[in-house]
Formats: sequence, structure tokens, C-alpha cells
Amino acid sequence: MPDLGSDTLVAVAVFLLTYALIVTEKVHRTLAALGGAVVVIALGLLDQEEAFSQEVVDFNVIFLLAGMMIIASVLGKTGIFQWLAVEAVRRTNAHPYGLLVLISLLTAVASAFLDNVTTVVLMTPIVFFIAERLGISPMPFLVSEIIASNIGGTATLIGDPPNIIVGSRLGKDFDDFLVNAGPVAAVSLGAYLGLARWLFRRELARAERRLGADDIARLVLAERRIADPHVMRVGLAVLGVTIAGFLLARPLGLEGATIALGGAVVLMVLARENVHDVLKTVEWSTLFFFLGLFIVVGAVVKSGAVAALAQQALALTGGRADVAALLLLWMSGALSAVVDNIPYTITMVPLVEELGRTLHPEALTWALVLGADLGGNATIIGASANVIVSSMSEARGHPITFGAYLRYGVPVTLLTLLISTVDVALRYGGV
Repeated sequence: MPDLGSDTLVAVAVFLLTYALIVTEKVHRTLAALGGAVVVIALGLLDQEEAFSQEVVDFNVIFLLAGMMIIASVLGKTGIFQWLAVEAVRRTNAHPYGLLVLISLLTAVASAFLDNVTTVVLMTPIVFFIAERLGISPMPFLVSEIIASNIGGTATLIGDPPNIIVGSRLGKDFDDFLVNAGPVAAVSLGAYLGLARWLFRRELARAERRLGADDIARLVLAERRIADPHVMRVGLAVLGVTIAGFLLARPLGLEGATIALGGAVVLMVLARENVHDVLKTVEWSTLFFFLGLFIVVGAVVKSGAVAALAQQALALTGGRADVAALLLLWMSGALSAVVDNIPYTITMVPLVEELGRTLHPEALTWALVLGADLGGNATIIGASANVIVSSMSEARGHPITFGAYLRYGVPVTLLTLLISTVDVALRYGGV
């Protein structure tokens, strides 16, 4: 192991303390992250200019989130989410497991062709509407939404922020992801839906006991309507153009944040929304949590701790690309569970690029993608989508605690990483 200096030890200590506060929930996670960021800057591990630079804070993620939250908020007033929710109830006859499967499939498919952050912002109101109207706990549906969003987002270039980073820096396009990551995502989704019946068996059994045919009939009759058809049509049109913008972002030379904020502004103007009212609906605590966490992780990255750990681990592979890929897969899965997978991916891409000069670059690239994306399912802070759903749930009085989520996230992550292991071993074994 390389000799790590005092700055490295201090940066790691601040990160671990911040993480401990988040995990134990002694203070609100946003305060823990912002407090860690202040300490990092005060100790000189990052100066203020570095801390708020685009190399440390991914403002594209933060403003993309803000823009999509605004679009979702305006659309929410039209009744479109309620209509979709009632349709889901009607088509499954409110069978809890059927609802969970339908919500998971919708989330996974949407995450592949939008991005998982945008998808959960749009899907979470549907889940809450269903749970509140049927008088059941939203927990299994919210957790399933998180997991499905990360699995579905693995399949395409635009599905998950780490994929965008890898695609941009390692020259992979939409088709590359669809061919190399898509099959693993599809198999992982099917395996998860089978596991979900066992994972959520108690919660689903309680929900089934609470539901009656008369309640379902009344819900469908009373709530299957659109409150504001005009704004709904405008909102869906703007959302469609925004999605098209995401798909064409690279040829247009634009980032996702610009497109999302542009869509938000256009929709507020066309829908004649009160700006102050709409901005109150933005999950500011979530955005500040990301800001603080990016800075804390940025200090660890700058210190060289993550790169040193990765270099030491990969040195154990003996120059075999298949062994290196499997080690990278599981290391990425483990680290992405505790370090947000966006800054982790940013840290690892240069290392993968360098190692790819002597080892098989394809094996390392897809091991990184699968590990970072699927490892994000393990904890409630492992990926951006997780934090968004958790914050929206907390705001509605249903907090998803760190410990409670682990019971579901860890088994699913182990299962999907095992599926990825088989894929990598079959394709690159002996390389």
C-alpha cells in the first residue's frame, strides 16, 4: 500500500465521521453532509474554489434534479399521476404483488430511456397516491421503485449518471450499452421481481388483508379523472420535448441540466404557474445533501485514497483481465454502496483507461459500469435515485431509514452482482 500522507488520513476520517452521522441518523443527513463539507474546506483539504468547482460538485446532476422536480410538480397538479395510479390499481385488481411488479416494470423501462433520477421524481407521486388511497404502506413499493430504477438505468447510456460519464470519457455510445449492459439488466430485473415476492412477503400480506373489493371499486369510480386537461396536455408535450432533448443532448452540445431547466421554465410560462409556489415544491434538502456529499467525497478523491485502494486491489490480479474485471466489479459494487456512484465513477474512469492499455479494456469498462450501477442499490445513499425517493418519502411522513433499507438493498445487490459475475466470466474468461 502506498504511503498515504496526513491529508489523506484526515480526509478519510472526515468522510467516515460524516458517513457515521448519516447512517446512525443522529443528525439529519443534509446537515451531516453540509457539516462535513464545511470541515473539509476549513481544514484546507479543499480550498473554496476547488470545493465548488465542477470537478468536485456535479452541478449537472443538481440542476437536472431541480428542473425535473419542477416539471413533475406542475404535472402533478393536473391529476395525471392519480390517473396512472388508478389505472395500475384497476389493471392489477389492486393485488399488492401485481402492483409492485407493474410499478417496478414501469420504473425500470422509463429509467432506461429517460434516466433513473427523472423517473423516480415522476413515479414517486404515483406510489404515494396508491398507498394513501388504499390505506397501505408505501414502503415496499418505494423500495422496489428505487431498486428497479437502478437496474433499468444500467441498460443504456442515458439511464444512469455513471453511464453518461463512462460513455463520454471511454467513447461508448447508446448501442454499446444496450448490447453489453442491457442483457444483464434484463436478467437482473427478472431475478429481482422473483426475489421481491419473498423479500416483501410480510408487507404485501398485510396490504392484501387491508384491501376490499368495494374500496377498489370506489377508488376507480371516484379518482380516475384528470383535474386540468389543458395543463396536462401542455405538460406532457413539454416533458416529451425534454426527453427528446436528453436523447439528442450530445449532438446538440447540451448537458442534461440545461435541457431540464429549459423544460421547467417553458412549462411554468405556458402553464402560468406562480414561481414562488412551484419553487417551494423543490426538494432543496436533497440538493444540498448532494452538494455537501460531493465536497466531502471530493476531498477523499483529491487525497488519493480511493485511487490508492483501487490500484492496490487491481495489482493483485497478476495481469489477467478477467480476474481484474471481476475484482473491479465487486470492488465497484462495494464502494458504490458507501460512496455515491457518480464521484466514484469519475475517480475510476482514468484508472480503467490507463489499465486498459495493457489489459482488455472492454472487460474493465463493463465491469465498472455494472458494479457502479448495481452496487448503488445496496444502501439508501448509494445512488442519486435512492436519495431522491428517500427525501420525498421523508417529506410525506414515511422516512426510509438506513437500516431498514439495508434489509432489501443488500440481498438484491448480491444477487445482481452474481448475475454480472457470470456475464463477465462467460464473455472474458481466460482473457
